Amino acid sequence: MRFWVGGYGPDHGGASGEGIGVLHAGEAESALAGGPLRFTGTAVAAPSPSWVASHPTLDVVYAALEGQGRVAAFRRTGADALRPLGPTAAAGKAVCHVAVAPDGAFLLATCWGDGRVVRVPLGRDGALGEPVLAPSAIDPYADGGDPFADPSASDASMDAAPRPGTDAGTDGAQAAALAAAARALRRAAGDEFAHLVPEYAEPDPAPTPGPEPEPDEAPVRVSRAHESLFVPGGTVLTTDLGYDVVRVWRRSGARLASAGHVALPRDSGPRHMVWHPSGHVYVLTEYSREVFVLAPDASGAWRLLGGAPAAPGSLDGDTGAELAVSHDRQFLYAGIRGSDTIGVLRVVGDGGAVASVALAEAGVRKPRHHVVVRDTLLVAGQASDEVASLTLDIRTGVPGRVRHRTAVPAPTCLLPRR
Repeated sequence: MRFWVGGYGPDHGGASGEGIGVLHAGEAESALAGGPLRFTGTAVAAPSPSWVASHPTLDVVYAALEGQGRVAAFRRTGADALRPLGPTAAAGKAVCHVAVAPDGAFLLATCWGDGRVVRVPLGRDGALGEPVLAPSAIDPYADGGDPFADPSASDASMDAAPRPGTDAGTDGAQAAALAAAARALRRAAGDEFAHLVPEYAEPDPAPTPGPEPEPDEAPVRVSRAHESLFVPGGTVLTTDLGYDVVRVWRRSGARLASAGHVALPRDSGPRHMVWHPSGHVYVLTEYSREVFVLAPDASGAWRLLGGAPAAPGSLDGDTGAELAVSHDRQFLYAGIRGSDTIGVLRVVGDGGAVASVALAEAGVRKPRHHVVVRDTLLVAGQASDEVASLTLDIRTGVPGRVRHRTAVPAPTCLLPRR
């Protein structure tokens, strides 16, 4: 089986990656990945393509160029070769994830550095169109609000927001004018209708010297979007680990409209999600290392149903990374950086609950990403510059020891090739 490999290069932390790489796991054309691993080099040069995703029908691969804050498209030109497809598109600071709509109409880019969620239309050939910026996230914990109150749906649309420019934003004067106008409109609309007015980001002020914060001063909360997930039925979810929310969007054609949010516990840091055939979505938190269960109620509003520790026995300072579901949909695998482990959870009952089962060694340092291929778990070790494969016990769901490994420069994402 073959995989495209995303990773970090010299523009991001001094890593040695040169672009999107190619990994062979066992026989190249096999649907299994339990055989020896072999990294065959770079398919296309690109600066720190930290996340890669494929078009649903075309031989096109998209990458989040995290250090540049841009998204790129590449067309497959051979068995293990890619070439750029058109110009890149602006996204935002530290863009860290891209997800393509199931029909290939557009992709969503999420940005850890500034919290931006950006929709990029895709042409018939898969090329990137003009990016459109979504309304900014709102911190449910700000100003003493009730983070678990029923969020009312907003008709704010991505298409009403400004387009990100070359530097993922408008110039300072225009941004200031837009922000001031939006504030005035919200005041005029009153509390009942203020949420219908899209927010516009304030321009970054010039740095000015000031006193150091007091040691006991509360840290400033910053929006940090991290992942998008397309859910069957026209719903899209995006995580914001800075504001501890999962935002809900409704799709109509190529447009998206905000439909509220689900607040998670403060400082939990929702990072990555997986959809389950039961209709539930599981969310791994980066900071608290938990897996939470979300699902829509009878009215279609998404709710938080519960959760469980992702890795009992993990250490203070550990952080959650990736979440994957087993081939039979009975288990979840949560990557934990720091102690470098894989937390195993069982899906309980109808999917509305999860329970911790075991904690296994990841076999690599800083397991950034992992994928399940039937009875094999492939783990990307960002800090150990390698990919390792672990055999999964199909009865207990628990990973065994490392079976194979191969050197790969700073891998951060593994994408199975079609």
